Amino acid sequence: MNRTTPATGNRSTTPPPGDPPPHQPLPQDPHDLHGSDFLQLTITDAPPRGRSEWLATQLRHAISDGRLPIGTRLPATRVLATELRVSRGLITAAYQRLIDDGHIAGRGRAGTIVVAAPITAPRPPTPPTGPRHHGHPTGLFDTTPGQTVFDALRAAPARIDLSPGVPDLAAFPRTAWLRAERTILAGLSATQLGYGDPRGTSALRLAVANWLARNRGIRTDPAHVLIVAGVAQALALIAQTLRDRGIDQIAVEDPGSLGAAQQLRNWGLTTPPIPVDADGLRVTDLTATTAPAVLLTPAHQFPTGVVLSGHRRRDLMRWAADGGLIIEDDYDAEHRYDRPPVPALRSMLGDHVFYAGSVSKLLAPALRVGWLLAPPEHRDALITAKRNADLGNAVLTQLVLAHVMASGEMERQLRYIRRRHRRRRDAMIDAITAHLPQATVHGAAAGLHLMITFPEDVSDTALAAACLERGVKVQPLSWHRHRPGPPGLVLGYAATAPGDITEGITVIAGLLPHPS
Repeated sequence: MNRTTPATGNRSTTPPPGDPPPHQPLPQDPHDLHGSDFLQLTITDAPPRGRSEWLATQLRHAISDGRLPIGTRLPATRVLATELRVSRGLITAAYQRLIDDGHIAGRGRAGTIVVAAPITAPRPPTPPTGPRHHGHPTGLFDTTPGQTVFDALRAAPARIDLSPGVPDLAAFPRTAWLRAERTILAGLSATQLGYGDPRGTSALRLAVANWLARNRGIRTDPAHVLIVAGVAQALALIAQTLRDRGIDQIAVEDPGSLGAAQQLRNWGLTTPPIPVDADGLRVTDLTATTAPAVLLTPAHQFPTGVVLSGHRRRDLMRWAADGGLIIEDDYDAEHRYDRPPVPALRSMLGDHVFYAGSVSKLLAPALRVGWLLAPPEHRDALITAKRNADLGNAVLTQLVLAHVMASGEMERQLRYIRRRHRRRRDAMIDAITAHLPQATVHGAAAGLHLMITFPEDVSDTALAAACLERGVKVQPLSWHRHRPGPPGLVLGYAATAPGDITEGITVIAGLLPHPS
């Protein structure tokens, strides 16, 4: 049999007598179609130029709408190239686009696997051409945000999610984590499967103490580390403990994290706002209040991104020396790009500072692991509160994380995601510069988000509502304000591919009046 034309099965390249001339279309035979059963792809649907981008787009849509769920193995490049009758290089280029976006990853002999979905719902229909609803925010944005607003916002479908506070989840070190799990399980004793120490496993407390010494300049005894379920639980335990000691107010930054303030208020505390400017929290305004404690994010203030300046730190030290308590949320401290590291307040004021951190921005929020250091007189009460809350964090996760931290994988992961986050930050800044010249960018030197502000005639809640209607999820700056101030948006970039970032900023720009 002549094998020179395997796709058609013809024994000869010469048409038999009676066949139509080559320039006339032949009846389609299934073997003649330049297509694939995989997603019913047909290369004739692609434009003559840009076929690899067309294929990448088809794959993105399939991942987004659930036809290619996470864990799906894509066809080998050689197989798909054969089915579509294109070069293998074209398929490889399309796959590489999705690898760069963090949606798929090569797994060696296991093939190329879908590891992250850019969205959880199909792309919405073409945006309506009717009037834009700038002055009429709806749904999530039409009232003062309540306790469940972030749950509702996370659940809201969107093509592009620019919510702040989420790292590049596609970059989670799955291989290192699985390797650590196998190592831990292989050596785990039966007794270690029982209830653990409510303070946390000794292995993780040691790993955290070493991590803080290396990366944040904090020297602490591992026995003084309390493992918690993220910074949110740390704040809840602190609020409960201080309330039981008669403290009924904790000052907060303005603007500052809505979620953190809600956590404190949930325990019956009031949260007097203290203004934030280019040097951070205005300590003179703090001293003018009767608040005995203050919650702040000195290394990378949320949402403005400013760093607490040297003279403000000295002012705060004097305030603490007079009996003030500091709650330091070391928010985004490790994620810096264009500036030197900023020392933690805890490294200078140990006995006056509750210090909270977590792996939510380093690895993934799903792990629900953080740590808390407390002034000596509050440690026992916090341990009691933690024991009463949940008997302690899950032991297996703690042991695996301790192994990851002690092995150096955490530092490697930090270096890796810094590079990825920097590229995405640069993509967002470039897009804002090109499409939103009326916006002012804040906090670009570090973190996982940018804050942008607009002229006073913009309603940021109405803008956020209109963005969500068009498939782009953002947070209005006014959510995080206690007092009136310039409108704006808080935009996360770490978890979103550069192309989607640019598209999202373009949507925002299209909803604003064009600058004159």
